[in-house]
Amino acid sequence: MVPAPPPAASFSPAEVQQRLAAGACWVRCGARLYDLTGFLRQHPGGEQLLRARAGQDVSADLDGPPHRHSANARRWLEQYYVGELQGDPQGSMENGAAASANTQKTDPVLEPKFKMIDWDKDLVDWRKPLLWQVGHLGEKYDEWVHQPVTRPIRLFQSDFVEALTKTVWYTVPIIWMPLMLYLSWSYYRTLAQGNVRLFASFTTEYSVAMPKSAFPGLFVLGMLLWSLLEYLLHRFLFHMKPPGNSYYLITLHFILHGQHHKAPFDESRLVFPPAPASLVIALIYAVLQLLLPEAVGGTLFAGGLLGYILYDMTHYYLHFGSPHKGSYLYSMKAHHVKHHFAHQKLGFGISSKLWDYFFHTLTPEEPHPKRQ
Repeated sequence: MVPAPPPAASFSPAEVQQRLAAGACWVRCGARLYDLTGFLRQHPGGEQLLRARAGQDVSADLDGPPHRHSANARRWLEQYYVGELQGDPQGSMENGAAASANTQKTDPVLEPKFKMIDWDKDLVDWRKPLLWQVGHLGEKYDEWVHQPVTRPIRLFQSDFVEALTKTVWYTVPIIWMPLMLYLSWSYYRTLAQGNVRLFASFTTEYSVAMPKSAFPGLFVLGMLLWSLLEYLLHRFLFHMKPPGNSYYLITLHFILHGQHHKAPFDESRLVFPPAPASLVIALIYAVLQLLLPEAVGGTLFAGGLLGYILYDMTHYYLHFGSPHKGSYLYSMKAHHVKHHFAHQKLGFGISSKLWDYFFHTLTPEEPHPKRQ
């Protein structure tokens, strides 16, 4: 016989007020209480938006405006459930004042989504490394991996190998900015010598001289090419749907990108670790040197390397930053959050929406009638 689940904790309005006064950010849906203190930095709308709703019923906010929260967002909320509010949910709780007359009870249609996360009944054993488990999920993998969780992920049993899959955000500029600056200066000096010609390996009659004035254009072109590569990799490699009967392709997808969608706020996995990044960067450099004159390929590479650095820094900021409302980064953050929580097959641009516009993969706008 399966034992009954333990009763949910309950809190009086006075106890909730004490926590709010201590700086915690608790909200409720009907009588269900959630402690969002640890989610403040991650909230797509910014920390202040949640702070302003501390102690309030957010049932109506989940339905919008400005937008209706996705099923994944509602499932995410349940990971912060702490218990039930004692007494009448319509009673006094919010900052010591009467609750809003518009406070709504939980929508019965959404009721099945409002339940505690039971980690022991998940499809994987979170006490063990996940990498070798996910391939056994088969057809269930795609749905499982796109149901994000708040907890960190462990991939490997070995501490050393596991450490190679993680990195802090500032590692990226510390390692790659000096290389980008050195290559930029070195190849600019080579172009300044005036003896670099494009297509010289195919023809001398129609070869094109590459003066030092071409450096800025080549550098910017490298950044543009990186943005296209960023989009193509994200769309066609990171978001391939592995066959349900392929253990190895599911495992490959999970280590490449699936683990990020499963735990989007695991800050040790938001930028590309230096060890695997070095292999990819070396390959791109070798290809450019094979196809183009050294200084031309090297300048394109330096521009692309800066594009990569900006991409990784932007990606980290979109997850943990609080951009000013109405700013470019605020728009990009909303775009990226939709990609994670609602439209995983759209919105592949990280540093810009350029190629999403071009290839018609923008996440849809969600017009919502203004609340009266």
